[in-house]
Amino acid sequence: MQRMNPSKVAPQAYQAVMGLEKYVQTNVDHTVLELIKLRASMINGCAYCVDMHSRDALAKGEASRRLFAVAAWREAPFFDERERAALALTDAVTELGEHGVPDEVWDTAAKVWSEKELADLVFAIATINVWNRIGVTMRLEPPAQV
Repeated sequence: MQRMNPSKVAPQAYQAVMGLEKYVQTNVDHTVLELIKLRASMINGCAYCVDMHSRDALAKGEASRRLFAVAAWREAPFFDERERAALALTDAVTELGEHGVPDEVWDTAAKVWSEKELADLVFAIATINVWNRIGVTMRLEPPAQV
């Protein structure tokens, strides 16, 4: 059962996170952004966000095969070099370990993304991780019917 509606209880905080969301929606390629959101949400176990972002991606024309394959993106042949670098960075930032993001992951991403694009990817990954933590903590549930 949902614990609370964070947008109602703390509207200013919610709007602050929405500001980040609007920034990344404007500055990150929509296909890559949906892959990032879906991957981080899978890692974090946020059913609400997995549902929302898979439906959003499908509505924008993403292939269902690619969406299903996000769970096993390393083995799937459906992603290009830039998408793979973004997904690897998503994994590393989302599962931030004791030593941070490995140089290998960062260097691979830096070869295919500009410095500005990389910064925007990091903000996108950070933003979905904030949403995931809110969703999981508040026990947000996907709608039963869509």
